[in-house]
Amino acid sequence: MAKITQHSTAEYFAKNLQQVGFSSPVKAVLTTLKEAVDNSLDACEDAGILPELSVTVKRVGNGSAKNTDLVEIVVSDNGPGIDAEDLPKVFGEYLSSSKFGRGRCSRGQQGIGISAATTWAQLTNAAGAKIISKTKSMRKALKCQIDVDIKANLGTMKHKETIDWDRPTGTSVSFRIDGRVQLNGDGGLLTYLEGTTVVNPHLTLKYKLLDNDPVEVQRVTDTVPTVPAPTLPHPHTMKLGEFMTHAHLFGKITVENFLRKGFSRVSDEAIKGFVANKMPKAFLKKPITGTTEQEFKTIFQAIQATDLQSPSTRSVLTVGEETLAKSIQRLGQVDFFSVVARKPKICDYKPVCVEVAIARFLDKPNLSDEQSPVQLLRFANRVPLQFDKAACAITQAVESVNWRAYGLAQSKNSLPLGPYIFAVSVVSPFIKFKNASKETIDASEDLVEEIRRALMQAGQKLSRHIKREDRAADLERKLQHIEKFGPILVQYLGKVVQAPKARITKAEAGLTKLLGRDSKVAEDKLGVAEEKLAALKAKQKDYELSPDDESDQGIDEESKKHPRRGDDEAHDDSQAEIEVTGSKKKSPKKKK
Repeated sequence: MAKITQHSTAEYFAKNLQQVGFSSPVKAVLTTLKEAVDNSLDACEDAGILPELSVTVKRVGNGSAKNTDLVEIVVSDNGPGIDAEDLPKVFGEYLSSSKFGRGRCSRGQQGIGISAATTWAQLTNAAGAKIISKTKSMRKALKCQIDVDIKANLGTMKHKETIDWDRPTGTSVSFRIDGRVQLNGDGGLLTYLEGTTVVNPHLTLKYKLLDNDPVEVQRVTDTVPTVPAPTLPHPHTMKLGEFMTHAHLFGKITVENFLRKGFSRVSDEAIKGFVANKMPKAFLKKPITGTTEQEFKTIFQAIQATDLQSPSTRSVLTVGEETLAKSIQRLGQVDFFSVVARKPKICDYKPVCVEVAIARFLDKPNLSDEQSPVQLLRFANRVPLQFDKAACAITQAVESVNWRAYGLAQSKNSLPLGPYIFAVSVVSPFIKFKNASKETIDASEDLVEEIRRALMQAGQKLSRHIKREDRAADLERKLQHIEKFGPILVQYLGKVVQAPKARITKAEAGLTKLLGRDSKVAEDKLGVAEEKLAALKAKQKDYELSPDDESDQGIDEESKKHPRRGDDEAHDDSQAEIEVTGSKKKSPKKKK
């Protein structure tokens, strides 16, 4: 029999880095940048610091592999810094994370990504991550190199020294890796950085990519988002094996205490329900360590047969309509935008919040083609998703909406066409990804339907804008016909009847007036639409002028009157018109 050997987690991932985003030179550069930025943002938010990040990506030579460049990626932040003893764990040890399995809406959770980036740098350039870190307790900053001991799954520190640094606290990480830099497109670095600014309105980001000019994007809010406390899993979301593994994490406590402490929404009434569904009451007093597999199966079956209260939605962190509306405008000059933030809902026994922004820009040449699909930006826990788009729940939800009803061209079961950006954000403490690299969200029926509802609400606002433009075009066409053919018709009729010039002039005026009735109707409709659209734009402008206004500015009056309008596909034009005007009604004076 062949000898069976044991391998470390680091050794497994070192041989299978494609599973965590290093499947090609292009993805290697993007994944390395993404993991470093995510770590910096999480660190700043946990410390209550408004993040200021600096990103540099440049080619510094030829890569060790064929058709690759040696790419240097540097990410610096103003966060709390990392203690010297924690640096090897953070950058050089797999599955070492303070957030692992905690049920929080944080970006990083598993402790794999940044360690994989260190491994990739070590494999392709024989040197891991180069770190500068300074905490409040340090008199000087610490500079070192962290490598991964692949056999032992441990981080090792090399070339340690103390230096003077230009900031009181923070971390800077530098990687030199084999890769290829792609700036635009779904897998582009610009797409990632712009997407990160959309869902992180509190972020100030400075970046320089290759030989391009430096760019600085200022924050649009001074509020640091408070990540809600971790939440426990709901028992209906687990399989039997997961349930048993989860139980043994709690040691020698009784089954009853485990059910209360290990899950959300397990009350006295719920435990009575378990007993009523054929779970022997004596099991409640048994210690977890003394419970057999068959007894665990009986307990699990009783739990699944009992109706339980849905989980709380307080654990969900949202961007918010107001800040998302401000943030989307940082991408460029906006011609139109629509923002919808749904209230947190329960999908598959997990709390979820979906937010959608649809925008059309005036200064983006890549969005000028009416016959190209819209640019879809996908986000999970405020992190852009850029690969494996077709299998994602967000993409499936967008394709399932009938966008023709809202004025956009669309082929069956595909993205709509037009010069728009669709940004869809899904936030949950328990997002289910399809792979370890977290590139796509698993498409359950409940989640796809919730995303659909948010998209349809945004589509109603888009429909109003498109109809206004159609009316303007219709009016212009009619006026052009009058101006072009009216005088010609009158002139030739005047020649036929040999009318004097004064009569011809009078006839031209009469014909213009007669034909102008049709254009007058269109002009009246256009005036009404413009008046209502101006009211909507005035509300959207308030996002910029009134940052402290906490009113629900993203939802128009019609949506307030009919809160479930977003659940319908499309409405008649008379129903879809926005119910606000530019004038205000005077309130009656009170009698003394």
